[in-house]
Amino acid sequence: MNKPVTNLEIDFEKAICLGEFAAEENVEDYVSSPDLLRMVEQEDKQILPHQESVEIDIPGLDEDVVVHRLPLKPECKPIQQKLRRMRPKMLLKIKEEIKKQFDDSFLQVSKYPQWVANIVSVPKKDDKVRMCMDYRDLNRASPKDNFPLPHIDTLVDNTAKHSLFSFMDGFSGYNQIKMAPEDMEKTTFVTMWGTFCYKVMPFGLKNAGATYQRAMVMLFHDIIHKEIEVYVDDMITKSKGEREHVGNLRKLFERLRKFQLKLNPAKCTFRATSGKLLGFIVSERGIEVDPDKIKAIQELPPLRT
Repeated sequence: MNKPVTNLEIDFEKAICLGEFAAEENVEDYVSSPDLLRMVEQEDKQILPHQESVEIDIPGLDEDVVVHRLPLKPECKPIQQKLRRMRPKMLLKIKEEIKKQFDDSFLQVSKYPQWVANIVSVPKKDDKVRMCMDYRDLNRASPKDNFPLPHIDTLVDNTAKHSLFSFMDGFSGYNQIKMAPEDMEKTTFVTMWGTFCYKVMPFGLKNAGATYQRAMVMLFHDIIHKEIEVYVDDMITKSKGEREHVGNLRKLFERLRKFQLKLNPAKCTFRATSGKLLGFIVSERGIEVDPDKIKAIQELPPLRT
């Protein structure tokens, strides 16, 4: 990513906490094969915790491969949402997240924007906040991108009945795709500290999933439904045996390195004999329903008339 401009009205100091990128679970806990462990350790630049600033370690996919564009219906006029009130405690958490994204070069200051959205804050279990955007007005003005997502039943069928699986997740997946420069301003959101827009593809945009899936198909088209399966930012490597699994992972890592796509170490599981996939449990036995999904349905409150 390009480094933030230093002469902006709001200059957030560099304050990247390296510990935030540490894996919640050690990759070694899932790896027993010496060959597989050795290969995973060699791929530390792709999957292990990053030790430098994000703009260095996560350069993002090349703009020649993919950028996210925001075409608009000509009959739709820009809408500027007014700043909504928030609780003071939540405001401080939002400021911290904006500062982090600004320092990571995900955001830049936006001046005189035509489209303006509000922040929708979602509390997280770790007492932090997930910063989402109310892009409903912008999404209504955006034509639908009809690039298809994979059929879940086909993807699950293709994955089941293998003996080994590795489940991987893109690090800040959507943010590894850049916004088209001419469309950055359309992602503007308003805060007490000014208006900002995204330099990378944010969550909440209508066609973000289609853009990400298109990029994954471009990158992995020759090994999808063979060595791997891909559903947006979730990647699964599957195999019938140990040697084949190591080879499949090596092929995937080579492709990730070539296109500078990074994985989230906290969400990577290697050499599993079964695992959760899109609401199902896949294993060598076949396909089972995820019991957590059944439990969630059973615990739904009864309907009231």
